[in-house]
Amino acid sequence: MEVIIPFLMAKLIDHMGERSIQPVVYYGVWLLVISFISLFFGAAAAAESSKASCGLAKNLRQDIFDRVQTYSFHDIDRFSEASLVTRMTTDVTNVQNAFAMLVRGAFRAPLMIIFSVVMAISINGKMSLIFLVMIPILGIIIFGIAIKTHPIFVRIFKRYDAMNNGVQENIQGMRVVKSFVREDYEKDKFHKESEEVRHDFTHVEKILAFNTPSMQACVFASITLISYIGARLIISTKGSALTTGELSSLINYGVQILVAIMMLSFIFVLCMIAEESAERIAEVLSYDATITSPENGLTQVADGRVDFDHVSFKYSDRSKKYALSDVSLHIPSGSTLGIIGGTGSSKSSLVQLISRLYDVSEGSVSVGGEDVRKYNLTVLRDQVACVLQKNVLFSGTISENLRWGDPDATDEEIRHACELAQADSFIQEFPDKYQTIIAQGGTNVSGGQKQRLCIARALLKKPKILILDDSTSAVDTKTDALIRKAFREEIPDTTKIIIAQRVSSVQDADNIIVMDGGRIVEQGTHEELLAKHGIYREVYDSQTRSAQQDETETQTGAQNQEGRNA
Repeated sequence: MEVIIPFLMAKLIDHMGERSIQPVVYYGVWLLVISFISLFFGAAAAAESSKASCGLAKNLRQDIFDRVQTYSFHDIDRFSEASLVTRMTTDVTNVQNAFAMLVRGAFRAPLMIIFSVVMAISINGKMSLIFLVMIPILGIIIFGIAIKTHPIFVRIFKRYDAMNNGVQENIQGMRVVKSFVREDYEKDKFHKESEEVRHDFTHVEKILAFNTPSMQACVFASITLISYIGARLIISTKGSALTTGELSSLINYGVQILVAIMMLSFIFVLCMIAEESAERIAEVLSYDATITSPENGLTQVADGRVDFDHVSFKYSDRSKKYALSDVSLHIPSGSTLGIIGGTGSSKSSLVQLISRLYDVSEGSVSVGGEDVRKYNLTVLRDQVACVLQKNVLFSGTISENLRWGDPDATDEEIRHACELAQADSFIQEFPDKYQTIIAQGGTNVSGGQKQRLCIARALLKKPKILILDDSTSAVDTKTDALIRKAFREEIPDTTKIIIAQRVSSVQDADNIIVMDGGRIVEQGTHEELLAKHGIYREVYDSQTRSAQQDETETQTGAQNQEGRNA
């Protein structure tokens, strides 16, 4: 419709000199009708392109999120949390903006150029050659800019990931930052990362800045030539070869070509930005998770017995050192296993293999007599409840957080689980009790309260295997003992694996293993390990002396205070 308007304008101008008003009214009415048709379809196209681009963005975010849910810990480590967040937000927005312009402008602009050139040729073929010469020149300019800017955009998004990772670390560790008064250091670090992003963006914008003036220079030069040549042609032929209206329409077609090329130029810039974003999104969507459910996987876990058969494990194929080396261990169903060891002895790595958060590098891990790789992942993880070292609570009420363990749990079941985990007492002290809102990350409850809520959440799953990975470190010894007593009495058939730093937390276990350097160096009951005079005995003596010293100091302080009072 827009291409027809200059053609009708030419007819209208050429009839302006006539004494009859009829041609003016005739072409004027047609111009109004076509303008309104153009307006209607332009508005409809804008609305539909917005709907399409927003729908694409929603689908992309959902697909990325769904894909990430299938990733193992190893896969998350490969991409990094900050990078995945950037891909789901900034990258999707870049693709959305480019797509919104593509579905409308990428069809409209080329057609406008083609139709405008065709109409210009129909008016005067020789003069329209100016447009035909200009278009390849513009194509060469755009291609050159694309080659120059693409590597810079690749670098920019990597810097974005690094900057977002820094922001995420800073926010999560804000208490540590403030306690060590490192705000200035964090500000300087962020300023440096932000400055690198700014520098790269400035560099690429300087290159892209040549795009618009180049387009305008070519098109305006074409319009100037057409105006000059057309005016001379009208004067020399007295309007026989070219009329005033036809010259006006040629100029209008030149403007239309300019607008279309400017639109393509804008789309080109958006696509340059979106290209790297699209590749990053595609990388997430096409990445095959390293841990997946087997076809026709087992759907029933017989019991809670666990067997490690010459297990070795390393976090990456590129790693030279194994985190676990040749570990063999049998854990009977319903028994309690205690695990102690120094920092970095791979205690957590060992238990994470049971629910296939990672897969073994060598050997095998069996649950209920079957290799864990044979189970449907959902079934396996539903029967293995983990209270990991880093306890996580989500924003919502206490009840909503606890129902992660069992969505259909009744209020009575929730309260019973909390009583076992020694959490009911402090929950009752809150004004809203089980409807108390937990802030994001559980920042409005203490470390010990958070641990007990996470234990209660795990108990609601009614698992065959319960893993406590140093998850009572923030509670006092009395509460720790009450929790272990509740486990013995209330869930005797559940296999319990307790990782702890305190000997008192594991001394009642049926079997205790001591880990060092990714290996089991000692194994036995509390009494057996004390008799060996090894690492376990050293840890026990050290903690016992420390406890006795604390008790003596407390008694001495009390006696001194009594003396001063006297």
